[in-house]
Amino acid sequence: MWLRIKRVLSNKTVMLRLAITLLILLVVRIASHITVPLFNTDAIVAFMQSSGSFVAILNNFSGQSLQRFSIMSLGITPYITASIAVQLLQMVIPTLKEWSEQGETGKFKTNQLTRYLAVALAFIQGLALIIGISVNGSVLIPSLEAAVVEQYRYFFYIYMALVITGGSALAIWLADIITKKGVGNGTSLLIVAGIMTSLPTMMTTLWSKYITNGNGGWDIVYYIIILLLYFGILLGVVYMQISTRKIPIQYANRQGKSDSNIPMKLNSGGVIPVIFAQTILSIPLSIVGFAASSNTSTGLAGWLNSIFSYREPIGFILYVLLIVIFSFFYSFLTINPEKISNNLSKSNAYVPGIRPGQDTQDYIAKLLFKITVIGTVYLVVLAVIPIFTSIIFGFTGTEAQAITLGGTSLLIIVGVAIETTQQVETDASQTEYSGIFK
Repeated sequence: MWLRIKRVLSNKTVMLRLAITLLILLVVRIASHITVPLFNTDAIVAFMQSSGSFVAILNNFSGQSLQRFSIMSLGITPYITASIAVQLLQMVIPTLKEWSEQGETGKFKTNQLTRYLAVALAFIQGLALIIGISVNGSVLIPSLEAAVVEQYRYFFYIYMALVITGGSALAIWLADIITKKGVGNGTSLLIVAGIMTSLPTMMTTLWSKYITNGNGGWDIVYYIIILLLYFGILLGVVYMQISTRKIPIQYANRQGKSDSNIPMKLNSGGVIPVIFAQTILSIPLSIVGFAASSNTSTGLAGWLNSIFSYREPIGFILYVLLIVIFSFFYSFLTINPEKISNNLSKSNAYVPGIRPGQDTQDYIAKLLFKITVIGTVYLVVLAVIPIFTSIIFGFTGTEAQAITLGGTSLLIIVGVAIETTQQVETDASQTEYSGIFK
């Protein structure tokens, strides 16, 4: 391990890329504290207390920028939504499917379309968020609210939505710089940087609940148990994220034993199925928040809450079913058994003991199904752990948002950390040649 660290520290190119990455992340964190002009931040605080968990997810991914309503309130989230939408549209729109098969040229066109769509989504989401918050009261600063004429109010809303859109465009541009000149995937690192800011809040909340305001004795024991449980879940997530099922392959024109294989992750869908499930369930609850319903236990609000809240029995079952459906859907979307079989045939390769062609395709599909079953169970367990731990330890609503044992955030952090570490080690291990006479 120390040898790896020494290799990284001694490589000037890698250290420069690390410095660029850290500098950009610092710029993003500074920008996340710049509030949108003319906006009354008290309005967003009141809105988040009455809205569904979808807004809490956005706030977590933006590094608490949303609760400050900064220019980075939406952050990189619109770009992620646009990327997922473009991937799904590639299945139904022939032109987009052709782009995906055109190599670098098609990749450039797809990236451009994704960026344009992300900017449009950022404006729509920003304007919808501002209008939704305004239902509960004015979102303008008091001095402006006293002078503005009612019919001109939406001009200020559009202006603030454009500022938020500019912040998202800035985040997309900075993420692209990290990907090209820094270390790791820029989009993923910006999300992780936002999520990591919630860890100090989690630790301080735990300390305040069990140590500062605790009664000693069992409270100290609970504090230690929660910390041990957190690190135990962390180790389990690391193990599952690096676990792969390798399919051995043999080339017809090569003699002897071959070490070539096709690695397939146990969790090939990543965190996308959980995000999809949370988003679908949370949108109706957010609409209830937009409607400014003061009582969410009766009427239409109570009915929607009992169905779509994953803390209720029906909502919990829907939550698990959606994770299962999206996990299988996304796994077979990202790993195409037919395409893998065709590529093996073109490369004059085969899976030992399996006939090329349809048999190979069926073998890979069956294996992917079995692996996805394991990965789906893992995702479901990880997604429901925060729900059960908050019930077992008696966390309040605010405490449950701060103290997340498992869940989407931990999965994202571990996945990005593993990928970034592997890239840093790969870049550091490359030999630098400075010339034949040096």
